[in-house]
Amino acid sequence: MVPVVGTGLMPVRQSLESGAVVIVQETSATPAVAINATFLAGAGDEPGDQHGVAYLMGRVIDRGTERHSADLIAEALDERGVSLQVATTRHTTAISCTCLADDFDELLSIIVDVARRPTFPEGELAKRRAESITALRQDEDNPAVRASQALSALLYGDEHPYGRALKGSVETLERIEREAIAGFHARNIRPAMLSLVVVGDVDAQHAIDRADEELKGWNGRPASPIVVPPPAVNPARRESTIVMPGKSQSDIAYGFVTISRLDPRFYAYWLMNNILGQFGLGGRLADNIRERQGMAYYAFSSFDPTFGESALTVRAGVDPRNVERAVDAIDMEIRHLGEGGPTMTEVDETRAYLIGSIPRLLETNDSIAAFLQNCERFGLGLDFDRRLPALLLAVTVDEIRSAAAEVLVPERAAVAVAGPAVPDEATA
Repeated sequence: MVPVVGTGLMPVRQSLESGAVVIVQETSATPAVAINATFLAGAGDEPGDQHGVAYLMGRVIDRGTERHSADLIAEALDERGVSLQVATTRHTTAISCTCLADDFDELLSIIVDVARRPTFPEGELAKRRAESITALRQDEDNPAVRASQALSALLYGDEHPYGRALKGSVETLERIEREAIAGFHARNIRPAMLSLVVVGDVDAQHAIDRADEELKGWNGRPASPIVVPPPAVNPARRESTIVMPGKSQSDIAYGFVTISRLDPRFYAYWLMNNILGQFGLGGRLADNIRERQGMAYYAFSSFDPTFGESALTVRAGVDPRNVERAVDAIDMEIRHLGEGGPTMTEVDETRAYLIGSIPRLLETNDSIAAFLQNCERFGLGLDFDRRLPALLLAVTVDEIRSAAAEVLVPERAAVAVAGPAVPDEATA
């Protein structure tokens, strides 16, 4: 039986004169407010010779503004027990926090100030650049990260926005100067690209009025459409091996290029991926590779589509001696689902699970804010939480079978493995 879900968010949405959009969801469970300011600007907007500039900008954007030094910002946050979070993705830069309702006005002012007037002080930039390079070197020593990055390069190519490393490289970070960061900010962090979501114990009209006041006078180019170039079509299987001596585990990243979030087949793909590698303890993949064969420390698949043609990725961590067997097992499960499709029982159970999990997406102010940002980003509507169960119920078994047949073909997979050489290779 499919569970009945009664979520019922009732957000208020207002477009401001500055071009920004404000969305407010009032909740009163706790005297707290989540503030999420997300700009549609990220690594996908970087110039070709400045890979990593969006990530570096996000690392230093809160380190001083025209009105407040980094120390004053930190002191104001500490006094209120608040931590400011800055996150950069391919398409977004988000500044967020959770605060007490009584501190809402002050925290909104700080967030807008950080986004609007950063000065990127040279001293702070030097510190954050060094920290970022250290993080990159740690990534270079992590088999899971190396396999994931290699898979993206196989699927998209090094110059595609989805094929490049999000953080750039040590070489690019070392040569990105303050002027490049300030230029990226001036071009991309502007009110027309901002959606500000406020969730919590705050009056909606008050939040909108405060946002309008804080954003007043901030101008910039109007919103521009996000265009992601299609990846080059490569029907052949591609494989890459990164040898990392001294590691005890090998990590496998295996995947395909699929569809964008706005493709009408999205819901069929979503159900298909859950059957493959998410449902229960990890779907068909984990049931075979981890539970029955005992080969993997972990095994799952992920599907997180965005504006461009996104990847469906299978991940597994195995003993180096089991890499070949694990890849063969992934191939087998991919082929079985691609050629045979799911069973009716799998579809019913997965559909019920996804519909039943919707309330968990809306348990906290932070998660509601993230959900509403996603709705705004892809134009899903303010009532998406109430329509989502019906959208999932409308997907037919044949549509899921068609989605599996479209993408799950082992001969077209990209496979990246990072880890130590297997014993026989090491002694050969």
